[in-house]
Amino acid sequence: MKKLFGTDGMRGEAGRFPLDAATIRIAGRSLARHLAERLGRAPRIVMGRDTRESGAWIEDAFARGARESGARVESAGVVTTPGVAYLARTLPADAGVVISASHNPFEDNGIKIFAPTGRKLDDATERLIEADIYAEGEHAAGKTDAGDAVADEGVAGVDEGVGVGNEASASELSARYLKYLAEDVAAGLSLESLRVVVDCANGAASALAPTLLARLGANVVAVNNTPDGRNINRDCGSLHMETLRARVLEEGASVGVAYDGDADRALFVDARGRLVDGDATLWVLAKRMKERGELARDCVVATVMSNLGLELALRSRGIELLRTDVGDKYVLEELLRTGASVGGEQSGHIIFPRVSLAGDGMITTVNLLRAMREAERPLDELTEGFKRLPQVLTNVRVREKRPFEEVEEIARGVREVRSRLGDRGRLLLRYSGTEPLARVMIEGERQDEIERLAEELASVIRRNLGAG
Repeated sequence: MKKLFGTDGMRGEAGRFPLDAATIRIAGRSLARHLAERLGRAPRIVMGRDTRESGAWIEDAFARGARESGARVESAGVVTTPGVAYLARTLPADAGVVISASHNPFEDNGIKIFAPTGRKLDDATERLIEADIYAEGEHAAGKTDAGDAVADEGVAGVDEGVGVGNEASASELSARYLKYLAEDVAAGLSLESLRVVVDCANGAASALAPTLLARLGANVVAVNNTPDGRNINRDCGSLHMETLRARVLEEGASVGVAYDGDADRALFVDARGRLVDGDATLWVLAKRMKERGELARDCVVATVMSNLGLELALRSRGIELLRTDVGDKYVLEELLRTGASVGGEQSGHIIFPRVSLAGDGMITTVNLLRAMREAERPLDELTEGFKRLPQVLTNVRVREKRPFEEVEEIARGVREVRSRLGDRGRLLLRYSGTEPLARVMIEGERQDEIERLAEELASVIRRNLGAG
């Protein structure tokens, strides 16, 4: 049975299996049934979506399926992924369901499910939903496309007493999340006289983020905040920082922030137009938290992709960097295992487990702006001390994915590279999870040296495992 749920939910092209209306309806029915069996009662589910044109009918199909299994379904309408996680925790609901494909183009969409804790749905329940989908037949499910489903069943999806499609209910739920951010997370924070450029990626943060920052007193310049269903992430947001850089300089702003489509990540630009990525954000926040005695165990959690410069900078302040596999799921697991206070990814996905178990770009924004206000220093000064080391990434197409340590020449090449780098460089060698590629990533003090080392090791891999 093919696995449908990845580390970030079930994702694909909207209208095609497994994101056709019939399959989505099975998924909704399955989730509600398994929740009911576990709870011994009808479950309560809260939903939300980003701004993709497919979001409404996908939400409707999922809600219809869930109601067929007796669930009570409410919708927050267009809201961020962490917003749904917050609502699932505080309503409380028995599950939160987000219709979003995050930073992907508008043609894609996805289904992400949260437990009431704010954590993503457990693997066991995901496997049960997958089994139910296949039990009804992948090909049979795929025969019903989005257009048929909407034409046959209507798009409103509002049954008596059900919140899906109810604008008043949706507005109330999203307002509850915004109130939490403004009055709890940002309690006591004033952004008066601070000019902030906000790139909303034409996504879920388009209304929420500018409203939040304006409520805190900032002078807000909002860009890419007019979604039309198809322009989400298009040449904007956290994947395209060039526009934000230029606008920050043009406006003479103190800081710029860019979100992705569902606003679970945030990247920043300082007043000089320089990128402040997730690594630099972790550096600023970790320093502040340690100074305030809030950095549990004097450690920060990041992934294997975080730059060695972050590790060296943190070490200079007596802070340990704990690394995980790529994915916020693994960062969260390590945060909970160790009791650490903050962790995240280079992409800007930052998690504060004592506040939320879901990465939240707007919470990250509030915390970074609070650090600037408390230090009374601009962002470019707060990032001083973190020097990003040069990095090179080389991909090698392979015919098989044998463990590297089992190939003697490769294992010897790895030892030689690591010996030459010493403690001022780093080698990461791994296979792609989706393509027949070996990835050689090296960081070090000199670009020419790491490029030479990467090509030498890549040549060894080609000789032994290359696809030809």
